[in-house]
Amino acid sequence: MSLNVGDVAPGFELPDTELKLRTLEEFKGGKIVLSFIVAASSPVCEAELCTFRDSWKEISDTGAKVIAISNDGPFANKAFAEKHSFNFPLLGDYTSKTIKDYDVLMPDLLHIKDYNAAKRSVFIINEDGKIGYRWVSEDPLKEPNYEEIKNFLK
Repeated sequence: MSLNVGDVAPGFELPDTELKLRTLEEFKGGKIVLSFIVAASSPVCEAELCTFRDSWKEISDTGAKVIAISNDGPFANKAFAEKHSFNFPLLGDYTSKTIKDYDVLMPDLLHIKDYNAAKRSVFIINEDGKIGYRWVSEDPLKEPNYEEIKNFLK
């Protein structure tokens, strides 16, 4: 079942790069930019998360927070996050439960059987816990419209 604007955002409990379990609840208090990436250290994911990192002041000035989620484990995510000095959490959904909850599972990535990943997608969760913005791409090489995201946050 696809999530749409106006639906309540599913909660999660996922490990960060320091193996601390993080929940959606702890980030509430402003808008949350939830970015699902295909794979840590892949070129397009690197471009996307570096863009969010470089837009951090503009995003945080709106009171919003960024959270990135991949189906990689915390160790791969830690190496990726440290290499690029991400200033937001990168969470590991290695069971793909949250990816499935948000209906963004991309099965058989690169035609490799059972290599599941997240579709590149961005959800903005409003202060009331409901989805205010949804962008999901079937093309893992396509980046989101960053200006559209920043304009929504304003």
